[in-house]
Formats: sequence, structure tokens, C-alpha cells
Amino acid sequence: MKRCAWVPEGDPLYVAYHDEEWGVPSHDDRHLFEMLVLEGAQAGLSWSTILRKRENYRTAFAGFQVAKVARFGERDVERLLGDAGIVRNRLKVESAIANARAVLELENLEELLWSFVGEKPRQNAWKTIGEIPAETEESKAMSKELKRRGFRFVGPTVCYAFMQACGLVNDHTLDCFRYREVVGL
Repeated sequence: MKRCAWVPEGDPLYVAYHDEEWGVPSHDDRHLFEMLVLEGAQAGLSWSTILRKRENYRTAFAGFQVAKVARFGERDVERLLGDAGIVRNRLKVESAIANARAVLELENLEELLWSFVGEKPRQNAWKTIGEIPAETEESKAMSKELKRRGFRFVGPTVCYAFMQACGLVNDHTLDCFRYREVVGL
């Protein structure tokens, strides 16, 4: 079974993430918020670091329930900065809370995010991982709009990684077994 070349085959956590989640279209607001937070937390770090801390993030950030995270205050920030189970970066922690508050200001997070790809997954056809861009015009537009609405840690590269993870784009390579499976969803 051939996977995308970026998947470290000896890492069961990575393999499971690739095989079961990455690139699958998500329309669930809680999951979309979780992935925005995690992609922002990953900025400058490896994705494997975030994958290994994901369950800790879920606990620390109230299961990514937007309304609960939006109510976090300075005591919660200090608690989170002392939590070795997550990335203890003040700007990233504060951005997760700010992003929750920004989500509450929206009519519909899922609708906004999917509007950048015309409400349906973009089906790319990459032969190699070297062809896959770090950002696109759509991710630049998403970044600009999210920032305008008060979101933080949502640059064009973070937005494109989010789009890949949540299936707004199918960036499995053509030789990956998941490419056809995701197209068929």
C-alpha cells in the first residue's frame, strides 16, 4: 500500500493520521476549530510534535469547545503555559483563545472556511510531494480574511496546511492509496 512520501512509515501515529484523517473533508465546526488551533501551534515546529501532543491539547482546551475556550482568561493562560503537554508559547496559547472568540463572532465557521474553495474540495493531481505548494491564492485569501476577523497564527502557509488537513484540498499524491479514497468521499 503506497502512501504519500511525507509519511514516516515507522511512526504508527503519523500513519494513522494520514490513513484515517488527513485530507478527509471536514464540515464539523469543533474539528475545524481544533485543526486551526493545532496548525497554528505547529508553526515553526514539526507536525509530529503536535500529533504527539494532540490529546493533551484536547484536554487543555476543553475538547476544543469554542464557547468554553472563548471564556478562558489570564489564569487559564498561565495554567496552559505551565502545561508541558502542549506547546508553551504565550503567543500561540493566546491566539487559540482569540481565535475562539473570533469564531463566536461568525455566523458559521464551516461556511466561511469552505467558501475559499467554492464549497467543495479542490482535487489536485500531484505526482510528487515536491509539486505541492506551501501556500496558494486561496490560502492567502483565507489568511487575509481570517486576520481581518481577528484570528491569529493564520498566515497563508498555516491556512494551506489547514486546508490540506481538513480536506478543503486533496493533496494526496496520485500514487497514494488515499488519493482515490478521498476523491470518492
